[in-house]
Amino acid sequence: MDTRGPKAPGGDALRDTAENLFQELQEHFQALTATLNFRMEEMGHRIEDLQKNVSDLMVQAGIESSVTEQINDLKTADQSLENVIK
Repeated sequence: MDTRGPKAPGGDALRDTAENLFQELQEHFQALTATLNFRMEEMGHRIEDLQKNVSDLMVQAGIESSVTEQINDLKTADQSLENVIK
């Protein structure tokens, strides 16, 4: 027994149109998702290249050691602060 009730005139056509529209939206969404994933991967590679270039420039400029020392000083300060809080 069909529990959907009586069929309205043009109901099948409306359902088919809605299904087609949904299918098109789903395809567009999948294409957009693939494009966004590709662009995010591309951006990630660019960021990695930029980080490498900045590191190379810092080495050439002779400031890498001072930056490393600053990072180590911050880590030491954080550890000292944690010990005081405990």
